[in-house]
Amino acid sequence: MKYSYLFLTAVLFLFGMSCQQNQAEQKTDETSAHDHSAHAAAEEEKPAKKPLSPRTSAMANIGDSHVHIDYSSPSVRGRTVWGGLVAYDQVWVTGAHKATSISFSKDVMIEGQKIAAGTYGFFTIPGKEEWVLILNKNAEQHLADDYDAAEDVIRIMAKPEVLEEPVEALTYEVIPGEDGKGIISVSWEKIKVAFSIQNNS
Repeated sequence: MKYSYLFLTAVLFLFGMSCQQNQAEQKTDETSAHDHSAHAAAEEEKPAKKPLSPRTSAMANIGDSHVHIDYSSPSVRGRTVWGGLVAYDQVWVTGAHKATSISFSKDVMIEGQKIAAGTYGFFTIPGKEEWVLILNKNAEQHLADDYDAAEDVIRIMAKPEVLEEPVEALTYEVIPGEDGKGIISVSWEKIKVAFSIQNNS
């Protein structure tokens, strides 16, 4: 009888230990599952990688015409820009990816020539001593792949200005002046080019 009692006690003890172990394993499994889901949620919440040439814009009113420039803004990132990343004497999209576009809400005058209200592609031909600035009828282009000089609305000759401080990311500006006049400029690395614009009314 005494041995039967001891045997029963041992069986109950082992059974109790087995239950505790199963509960501990279940908790561990639940904790692991919880940690995994939290990790998965954190992965989903990670911000998307920023583009190297983000799409951005510049705008202002010149007189009563709203001027809006839509462009991609590449950065220097330690590279040789002029004569390297951007070739001399070749048509350049003056940005990256989709062509830069310039929109005028009303007719304007550029370098003495009337430009009708609308949206134009903006291209340039950079040179060491002089640049050609171009407004083209086709604003929906990728790079300069479909550029056609026959669709040019105006070509402007401009002298590049050497900047004292470098500009890391390509930057356009629309700068209003007095009497319905203004300036449109583009700066990158240590070069800036600009042309004048005037309200047509």
